[in-house]
Amino acid sequence: MEVMRIIALMAATISTGLVAGVFGLYAHTIMPGLGRTDDRTFVGAFQAIDRAIINPWFLGGGFFGALVFTVLAAITHAGRPALPWIVAALILYAITFVITVAVNVPRNDAIKAAGDPDGIDLAAVRKRFDEARWRSWNIIRVITSTTAFGLLAWALTR
Repeated sequence: MEVMRIIALMAATISTGLVAGVFGLYAHTIMPGLGRTDDRTFVGAFQAIDRAIINPWFLGGGFFGALVFTVLAAITHAGRPALPWIVAALILYAITFVITVAVNVPRNDAIKAAGDPDGIDLAAVRKRFDEARWRSWNIIRVITSTTAFGLLAWALTR
């Protein structure tokens, strides 16, 4: 049981840290860079980036994995000193997860569904995407996921 506890908490910490890093990169690199481009570049590049991120490494090992591993860590740490830190991390990551599914993913899906940049009204697609809203909610994801990562790292010391 001790090995399972350690593996679950390590996997939760690593996967949450990886997701926090992805959201952080979007906040300080990808979106500011894309924001400085013309509509065609923005739409085409965002479509390509979003298609690329839908892969087993990010989804399984990161995005869904962080949730599953943190739940497992909480279960295996029941009654142990690290549990409150793990539960707090789980709540913050659950908030991250819900924001992603409710706010960011629908915008990502809509920009992909708009079609080939050569045959669409790029300015209208970009406007409907609403960069400011996407970026604002992403900052919240950065804060919640990074804090969750820190809490899990602290739980490792307990």
